[in-house]
Amino acid sequence: MQREEKQLEMSLDAISLRVNELKNSIGAMIFKLENESDTMNWPSFLDNFALLSGQLVSISKMLGYDKCPALRNYAVLPLLLCPERDEQLLRITEHRVPMFSHDLVPDYLRTKPIPEVEQKMIQLEHKATSLSYETVQKQMGAYSKVVSHVWELVSKAREEWETESSSRSGANITSSVADTHSLVAAIATGKGLKGMGPGGMPPNMIPAPGRPVAPGGMNPNQMQQPMGPMGKVPSGIKTNIKAATQMHPYAR
Repeated sequence: MQREEKQLEMSLDAISLRVNELKNSIGAMIFKLENESDTMNWPSFLDNFALLSGQLVSISKMLGYDKCPALRNYAVLPLLLCPERDEQLLRITEHRVPMFSHDLVPDYLRTKPIPEVEQKMIQLEHKATSLSYETVQKQMGAYSKVVSHVWELVSKAREEWETESSSRSGANITSSVADTHSLVAAIATGKGLKGMGPGGMPPNMIPAPGRPVAPGGMNPNQMQQPMGPMGKVPSGIKTNIKAATQMHPYAR
């Protein structure tokens, strides 16, 4: 009896270790899906899924090992139920189970599904076994067509997305920072423009030697010219305006 208890304890420790590894792998995969979904690719997801599958197969082999006692022959019974918060239980379960009360024990120590769920599963299994071979083949063919159609849509959308991405990355550059700075300098200070005098002034506004320059770079003689109507400077060009002698063709 003591040998069986020792063997059971060793088996439970080994199974607990593998289950904790599986739990950590599942947690890491969920973390990647929630935080690295933009950078995570399909091969990486398949690698994580293969790791989980391998750990599950390892646990199944361990349970079917000859030296591992049949756990189905053992029953787990609660020794103490308490409706109050248990800090030790909370620490052991990583803050998942705060108390071991009468309401939670049936759910955590249940070895069979809920009676309603079990009855529903029995009905579905009976319905599946009652189908004929031809009906199953027809349903499989219909499902295969749907999956193939969805796969074609996804593949086409992926090809279009890759084409757009490649065309965007190879687009020609239509702007130049150096040219932009040159245009700004030419507009603001006249830098680089032909026919500009010193200080960015046109040649006709450069004063003769010895003559004062009014503020703003204008010659005093230009500032003293009389202003015409509406503040315009009189032009030196003579104009001859004649009244129109031709009558309007529709005038009476």
